Amino acid sequence: MGVRLMVVDDHRLLAEALASALKLRGHRVLAAAAPTSGAAELVVSRAPEVCLFGTATPAEPGAFEPIVRIKRERPQVAVVVLGPVPSPRGIAAAFAAGASGYVRHDERIEGVERAMVKARTGEAAVAPQLLQGAFAELLNPVAQPDDEGTQLLRILTPREVEVLVRVADGEDTRLIAAGMGIAPSTARTHVQRVLMKLGVGSRLEAAALAARTGLLDRASVPGQSSAGPEPD
Repeated sequence: MGVRLMVVDDHRLLAEALASALKLRGHRVLAAAAPTSGAAELVVSRAPEVCLFGTATPAEPGAFEPIVRIKRERPQVAVVVLGPVPSPRGIAAAFAAGASGYVRHDERIEGVERAMVKARTGEAAVAPQLLQGAFAELLNPVAQPDDEGTQLLRILTPREVEVLVRVADGEDTRLIAAGMGIAPSTARTHVQRVLMKLGVGSRLEAAALAARTGLLDRASVPGQSSAGPEPD
């Protein structure tokens, strides 16, 4: 028995080609439409059994907002996402929005058809290899490049981080020395080293850089006011 469905995709040509292929296989296609941003209103008004929802950016914020509305207003409609090889975030976002399945957009028509039939019966329609790939990435995440604030923290010693925090708080050399229990000359040396490592020419620039990169939020300065005297 054929499935009553709709195909929506940001690329109209793809939507129409898929709709034509499914018609030839005995399914009743109510509409083939683009773009996906307007899918919700169309699906809600036509109430198909299954909606094939094509997207090229499954991990983008808001990509699945139309699915949220569809499931809220037509919970009986099963939505199957057609998209690229997704990140775990993309798969999670699709199912969190209410999708019943996720199929790669380079899948053969038979694979799409099987996903539609499974979704219509209430089953989750996801290829095992997609789930395996998602779990593998979650268990062995690719290391992300450090942001600028983290990189800057790495080049400063704990003492220099404390000096930077005090500089950002507006303390002059005398207050820094008193707060850290060191001589003013030593405090001045610490400040100069901080400026040199950060590649800036003034305390104001150092404070601005620290604030812009979020370095101050990450800085851990335990016992800032109780540090013991440091040799000059």
